[in-house]
Amino acid sequence: MLLHRMKLRGGKPLHGTVRSSGAKNAALPLLAACLMQQGHYELDNVPNLTDVMTMIRMLNSLGIRAEYHENNKVKIWNKGRVKHIAPYELVTAMRASFFVAGPILAMTGYAKVPLPGGCAIGSRPLDLHFQGFKKLGATITIEHGFVEMKAKKLVGDRIYLDFPSVGATENIMMAAALAEGETLIENAAQEPEIVDLGEFLISGGAKIEGLGSSTIRIMGVKTLMGQNYSVIPDRIEVGTLMIAGAITKGDVTVEGVVPDHIEPLIRKMKEAGVHLTIQENSIRVIGPDRIQAVDIETLPFPGFPTDMQAQMMSLLTFAEGTSIVKETIFENRFMHAHELMRMGAKIKLDRNHAILTGVTELSGAEVKITDLRAGAALVLAGLAAKGETEVYGLEHLWRGYDRITQKLQLLGAEIIE
Repeated sequence: MLLHRMKLRGGKPLHGTVRSSGAKNAALPLLAACLMQQGHYELDNVPNLTDVMTMIRMLNSLGIRAEYHENNKVKIWNKGRVKHIAPYELVTAMRASFFVAGPILAMTGYAKVPLPGGCAIGSRPLDLHFQGFKKLGATITIEHGFVEMKAKKLVGDRIYLDFPSVGATENIMMAAALAEGETLIENAAQEPEIVDLGEFLISGGAKIEGLGSSTIRIMGVKTLMGQNYSVIPDRIEVGTLMIAGAITKGDVTVEGVVPDHIEPLIRKMKEAGVHLTIQENSIRVIGPDRIQAVDIETLPFPGFPTDMQAQMMSLLTFAEGTSIVKETIFENRFMHAHELMRMGAKIKLDRNHAILTGVTELSGAEVKITDLRAGAALVLAGLAAKGETEVYGLEHLWRGYDRITQKLQLLGAEIIE
């Protein structure tokens, strides 16, 4: 049973070795792409998360048989008979459910999908998705909270994204994989999760070039046949566990790492005085006696990830000096700051800037999680704070961290359930 609150007794350095899980932000679009990949096959290294379970329910509701197994595998049976209406209760529960729009449109020529829900960290409009679908030949109608997309035939075209949106890049790439002719996505997002989705589509027969660059070229094919595939490690979970070692002045080794995926975080942690030993598939973190102040600006990959901003802010509350954090991706992503201030952090907010003056200690308090990454930040702060911290709203945390409580306990965290 998943808990809705946890109590931490902080101030204890974490020690040991822990392995990361598969990437949530890669697994969700991969699962959506299973609507297009026919046959019987397996996805491996799929994290056990509430969002993943929601997406599996989505696949089953759309005519694909999908089963999650305890060894982090999802078995897929796709006979090519995809339904075209996505259930309201699933899409509104999780924004990433909108990833099914491109695959449904490509498979059936008609998709009816509710406008999505998700974390309240900003508006994240779907305009770029719609513009891409229109360029491929779809007509878009929005009525009564639903988006209807119709196309007699999808035809490739040149699509320029005004912003390198991860979701729009992935949704358009999936639709274009079965479109007629060539599609060129310019100013595409370059995140590792996009590369992973592209490699999965290629394994099924898609023709895609330029993954990991700002220009992705897709030559449409008629059908895709699914192959067994393994999800990449979760770079955000890796980063969160690295900061857990640093913020507690511990000695933590994280295994299951692709260092290139977290290079922006590595640079900033080194700048902050954290000792890192980087191997091919692991990173050892030794926390210093005092963190040094650094400035951070969130940017699309390969810049500093917005999904690590909150966790890094927890670390910088202990920094010697003043740090400035600038959030450029989402307009409402400093909600954790007020909870950190309840624990004694000195933070001043000025629109999309947070100015942190370091303190020598935080005090345990009752805090409430407002979104997924804010939850990770508050747990990290609780691990380092003096006394007990009670964290409420864990349902947000379970959306993105697979067995995080057990992993932290493995490293010696004192978590009272």
